[in-house]
Parts: sequence; C-alpha cells; structure tokens
Amino acid sequence: MNDNRQTSAEPAPTSADFRDLTLDEVEQLVASAGDRAYRARQILHWVHARGAESFDEMRDLPAALRSYLKQNFTIGHPVSSFVSSSTDGTRKLLIRLDDAEEIESVIIPTEKRVTLCMSSQVGCAMACEFCATARMGLHRNLTSSEMLAQIFAARRELNADEELTNYVFMGMGEPLANYPRLIRTLAIMTSDWGMGISPRRITVSTVGLVPMMERLLNETPVNLAVSLHATTNELRDRLAPINQRYPLEVLLDACRNLPLKRRSRITFEYVMLAGVNDSIADARRLLKLLAPLRGKVNLIFYNPMEGSPLRSSSRAAVEAFQAILKNGNLTATIRESRGLDIAAACGQLYAEQHIPA
Repeated sequence: MNDNRQTSAEPAPTSADFRDLTLDEVEQLVASAGDRAYRARQILHWVHARGAESFDEMRDLPAALRSYLKQNFTIGHPVSSFVSSSTDGTRKLLIRLDDAEEIESVIIPTEKRVTLCMSSQVGCAMACEFCATARMGLHRNLTSSEMLAQIFAARRELNADEELTNYVFMGMGEPLANYPRLIRTLAIMTSDWGMGISPRRITVSTVGLVPMMERLLNETPVNLAVSLHATTNELRDRLAPINQRYPLEVLLDACRNLPLKRRSRITFEYVMLAGVNDSIADARRLLKLLAPLRGKVNLIFYNPMEGSPLRSSSRAAVEAFQAILKNGNLTATIRESRGLDIAAACGQLYAEQHIPA
C-alpha cells in the first residue's frame, strides 16, 4: 500500500482549499469535527478519485461533517479560461487562478500515451535564454491545489477515448524552486488516498538546483530530468544562468551521486540551437561528460519565440548529433515538437493576461 503521508517539513497550508491537504491533516480536522479517522480517506477519495467539486456530493458523509467542511473549506476548481487546439491534437489550457494570475498547461496525445505538461510557478526566475516563460519573470509559486487543478482541468478537455497516462513538470516555472509545495503535490498525486498515480509516470524537470535534486529523489521515486543544453560553463552561463551558482562540474557530480532507484536513469534535456551548441565537437564533449552517468539524452528542437535571435538546428544537424551519442553507447532520442501552431511546444509557454469571455 502506498500511504505516502506528508513527507515535507513544510507547515500545513493556511489555504482553505481542501485539495491542499494531506491525509494526516484531514485526519486531524475530522477529529476536530468530532468524527472518526476513517472519514478522512472517505473524503479524500471523493475529492481526488471521484473529482467532487462540492461537499454536498458526499452523500455518504454525516450531514454534520458535511456542514463543518462547507463552513471551513472550499474545493477549488479553476477552469480553463481558454483552450487552444493544434492540428496535431495537442491542446493548450490557459488557466485563470483566483487572484487573476494565469498559467498554461499542455495536453500532448501520442499513439501510446497522453501526457500532461504541468506548471509549478506563475512565470519563472531562472532566466533561461531559450525559454519564453523566462520573459515573464517570477510572479509567484503555485499552491499544491493549483498544481493539481491542472489535472482536473485537463481531464475535462479529454476526448472520450483519452485518458491521462503521464505527467511532466516541464511547464512554466522551476519545480524545485517551489519544493515544499511540489513534494506535497507529488504525495497527493501518488498516494492511495490521493490520485493513486504511479511515480514511474511522473517526471520532474529541473534546470539544475543541485541541493534539491538529491532531496527530491530521497523523498519520492519519481523520474528526474535535468536541463543541460551546453557542454561548457561559458555557454551554459549564458543559456541557463543558474550555472553560475552550480557549474557543470558541480551539477554532473551531483547527478553521479543521486540515489537513483534500480533501472532508473536521469534524462538530460538538450535544446538544439543552430550554431550555438549543435556542433560535432559539442556532441563529443556531451558524450564524454555523460559517459560515467546513468543517463539518457533527449534532444529537443528549439521552438521559436518572437524577438529571439536563436534558431533551431536543422534536422540533419540534430540527427548527426544523435548519431555521435548513439555510436558512443549513449541513449539519445529526438523529441518532436508538438503544438507549434498554438505556441504550446517546449519553451513557448507564456501566459499573458487575458480578459475572460
């Protein structure tokens, strides 16, 4: 049984949104309402497994307990204020939050899976040169309920024959910079009292916040992706300024010592930029850097954004780069861009303020 009680030292949230709460916290509030502990799992099943949006739906609860919950909590459900649909089936959800801030999430269907790309912050402070979200700056962190709301919003947009199979924290924001709320969210997603999602179907991407990487894998068995994008400190300082705090040698040493589960590997993300990081020499340096690690490489076409001088590498250059890595026995895949026509592809998320219809 995957109980996954709260694993963070973070204090209980002050939010009145019930989706923020863990099992321990719900057991405490049920006791304070004068009811029995088993009611906690009953309520959480309604909220996370059945998607209840009102305590009135929970007809198997005593009326007094339902009344107590209604007086003290809400079940937040921000809705998509706008949905963009791509010709390739990708859908981008613009979600308006209670304070009028907006985030974007992306539903990415393929032949074998339906992946939800989730945001962890409104904007981002990491200032990566190739990412549109960086232009927003950081507005604020998302709460756990706001991260989870993206799943509920996405489910409402699925076709009858679709079901979410995979979840990637690769949308707006740096997940590990919002660590306490992230780990709370992951506990709710993976616990049997929560959504019951297998950790193997969840990937958290980081630009390289070294101290939090080991902590993440010690506290939850999700997959880790590291945004690398360069093979020298000089270039990575420019593309991903966090490198000035945690240079390549520090980052890769940390990756070498991560507590990976058996058969697990780190995914290294590498955005391909024409004339910047896509040379044969870059490929050979990358192979040398990653050879000692349990890792694989995901080569990503750069997706354009207005006003940027950066350009994507040609397919021929990407395939030549991949061939060098594969010939060196390093697993390397090419991530095809999805949702380009609706600015939903990797690195393109930028939530402007909109006036809802």
